Amino acid sequence: MTLEERFNEIIRDYSERVYYHVRRFVNSHEDADDLVQEIFLKVWNALPSFRGEAQTYTWIYRIATNEALNALRREKVRAALRFSSLDEVMERRIDSDPWFSGDAAQRALSKAVARLPEKQRQVFILRYYDEMPYEQMSKVLDTSVGALKASYHLAQEKIRAALGEGD
Repeated sequence: MTLEERFNEIIRDYSERVYYHVRRFVNSHEDADDLVQEIFLKVWNALPSFRGEAQTYTWIYRIATNEALNALRREKVRAALRFSSLDEVMERRIDSDPWFSGDAAQRALSKAVARLPEKQRQVFILRYYDEMPYEQMSKVLDTSVGALKASYHLAQEKIRAALGEGD
């Protein structure tokens, strides 16, 4: 299989999943679209040196997660320059996004996830939305399974509190 054929296969197999994964971080269709292009450009550039030591899925998700987090860090700086917080920016994006197709409960959940600390947000998105097993997540985030379980538990508790749910 040629490099171009392998890349086309990767695009076909992963582009939709990567889009939704990134979208959950940035809460914007346009930003997610731009990031997906950047992610697959990085995949294309790194593909010749990819030796298959990690699963393709894990490798791509690691690139996608890092790119999404880098985008959030840049947005955090821009928000600070506008004297606002990243949480406020994310909530406005969720409220004003014409592509958001969820109901009020999904909108509230998206806002609660956006307010989580970075590591907890990563773990929550990978586990809750992407249904990624902890062992796989451990490879993507380069963190122990125990630490991931603790982060997920803390994220769940914060989301429950934000949504006003009891035990």
